[in-house]
Amino acid sequence: MIYIVIGTLGFVVIHLFDIVSLKRIPRAKPVTWALGSGLLIYSLVMICLAPDKLLLPSWLTWLGWAGLGVSLPLLVYSLFINLPFRRTYIATGVGDKLITTGVYALVRHPGVLWFSLFILSLIPVSRSSLLLVAAPVFILLDILLVVIQDKFVFGRMFDGYDSYRQETPMLLPNRRSVNAFLHSLGQAKS
Repeated sequence: MIYIVIGTLGFVVIHLFDIVSLKRIPRAKPVTWALGSGLLIYSLVMICLAPDKLLLPSWLTWLGWAGLGVSLPLLVYSLFINLPFRRTYIATGVGDKLITTGVYALVRHPGVLWFSLFILSLIPVSRSSLLLVAAPVFILLDILLVVIQDKFVFGRMFDGYDSYRQETPMLLPNRRSVNAFLHSLGQAKS
């Protein structure tokens, strides 16, 4: 259970990342980002290595690997490639541009979708019974974090966020957002 607490602390520090970004505290942004992410990654590794293992059929393990193969690249793309890395995670202050294309045309917080799929895929891969407890906790914390960001933080960070909020769903794509996503892919190829 201590590793679930460590992961929860990681989410708290990740929330502090938004605060130090808004407050423009020098050098605090990369430290809070690295510390929060590090705590979450460490807790997930330790939870996956926990000795109590589930007895699962091998086909479910292969399904988990397939889920990891889809979710991890999408998570990395959403958080580190589709967003300008340096401005988002390193430079003091907030990014100067609201990203509304790519996976951010699909939903406002695509990282939650890919993180949820990632952590659920880890269950059959790691066979960790502790992850059965940690997964819903971490997914709910991730959703709570983006709800707070959506309602209280991003409107202050980015010009045009209120209209983006009205045009693009928060977590679950709809027909209009899927069309906007496909359109933005077509523009990227041009």
